[in-house]
Amino acid sequence: MKHALVSVTDKTGVADFARGLEKLGFEIISTGGTFKVLRDANIKAKSIEEVTGFPEILDGRVKTLHPKVHGGLLYRRDDNNHVNTIKKMGIRPIDLVCCNLYAFDKALEKGADLNEMIENIDIGGPSMIRSAAKNFKDVLIVVEPQDYQNVLKAIENNADDFMFRMNLAYKAYSKTAEYDTMISRYFEEQLGK
Repeated sequence: MKHALVSVTDKTGVADFARGLEKLGFEIISTGGTFKVLRDANIKAKSIEEVTGFPEILDGRVKTLHPKVHGGLLYRRDDNNHVNTIKKMGIRPIDLVCCNLYAFDKALEKGADLNEMIENIDIGGPSMIRSAAKNFKDVLIVVEPQDYQNVLKAIENNADDFMFRMNLAYKAYSKTAEYDTMISRYFEEQLGK
């Protein structure tokens, strides 16, 4: 069975995407608000706590920063040492990540104070995106709702080849670079530089 980790701020179309993944044989793993949306849509998602054996803590600041998440994303499927390590440690493979980031831009637009801006800096999301994108040969990374249907079709038609996956990784790194730049500019403005 393949595993998909779905954790999104923008929940547009996510239930339909997860349902499509289920039909293609994926087990869905999810976090916080996304988990609730999926369960409310009768999708048999597992909570991240079921995978890590560790609860979300610090008001959701820590939920996916765990070896059972990043080990499942980063291990090389063509390296026997990696394969043996994850088996020995009871880490399940994660074959697809669907993630978009906290809405730092929306907080910025509404003129939120510094404390709210800080809480809108996503840490786990960019980490998962970057881990999945680094291992794009084995892990599909989906960061845009407009890609959901194309990804489902590609998987269904066995068209999720190297170039398709690399293109998704490109989009992922572009998204995290844009996100980090936005945060950096915010701090630059706060410092009056």
